[in-house]
Amino acid sequence: MYRRTFLASSILLAASSARAQPVRKIPAIGYLWHAGNAKEEHPYFEALAEGFAKLGYVDGQSIKLVHRFPNEMPERFKAMAAELVALNVDVLMAGQTATPYLRDATTKIPIVFMFIPDPVGMKLVQTLARPGGNMTGLSNFGGEIAGKRLQLLKEIVPNLSRVAFLINPDQPSAGVQLEAFQAAANQLELGLRTFEARALHEIEPAFDAMVSGGMQAMVPAQGGIFFQGRAIIPKLALARHLPMVASSRETFEYGALVSYGPDLIEICRRSAIYADKILRGAKPGDLPVEQPTKFELFINLRTAKALGLTIPTLLLPRADEVIQ
Repeated sequence: MYRRTFLASSILLAASSARAQPVRKIPAIGYLWHAGNAKEEHPYFEALAEGFAKLGYVDGQSIKLVHRFPNEMPERFKAMAAELVALNVDVLMAGQTATPYLRDATTKIPIVFMFIPDPVGMKLVQTLARPGGNMTGLSNFGGEIAGKRLQLLKEIVPNLSRVAFLINPDQPSAGVQLEAFQAAANQLELGLRTFEARALHEIEPAFDAMVSGGMQAMVPAQGGIFFQGRAIIPKLALARHLPMVASSRETFEYGALVSYGPDLIEICRRSAIYADKILRGAKPGDLPVEQPTKFELFINLRTAKALGLTIPTLLLPRADEVIQ
């Protein structure tokens, strides 16, 4: 009788102890993208998952990745940023277009950004070395990159004097990008004229305006609808005989003349390292913003031939890849 009583008491005690054990919380990462779905965010959507997997995280088991896709609509950026904040995720993440919406939505939840042209100029951090506040991440652009892209056009296009800059004025980073390109154009003694497109269907009319305006080459702003439209922009440029310089392999591979910029896929993977550090207790304000140190140059000789251009002999050995 005493043995049965003891066993019953032990079982009840074990059950009570099991109920008392706290359920281990899986950390949640909320990512605010800019396009309409995961396919449109390729290859960065996959690169983010790869970055977490490389650190040992398994989505749904050791981490929960929560994605939102605003499809380039300002009102959806705002609503989805608020939605992610309301979910009380452990870390928020975003790229160039979406990050300011997260900044405006919370000052408490840590935010990791990537692909930001000028984090200080966009008022996301106090300094690159000591961001302060609840934000840090990875930058991918600066005045020297803008200068290099325009310099490439000047080396390739004979007597270049007029360059079109395709921009979405509603994009939060538009101002800092334009400022960098304008300063670079002034140094290179090039005339830079802006052409606006706020949606995909406005891009082709902008190209027609470039032709009417006598432009000799063009460069699109980074990110946003210009990444979303990366498959059509080089084709529109080629059809109108406008040499185009792209910002990455992903925007170059559809037929741009040249591209110069950092490896954006690797930047996306590395952003997971920042989220991991924060999950382990680091404060975002203490983590320095990472700036790119390696840049890639791609040249498309087929496009050059179609444009009637000759790539300078000294430029080819400097390229990371040349499409014949």
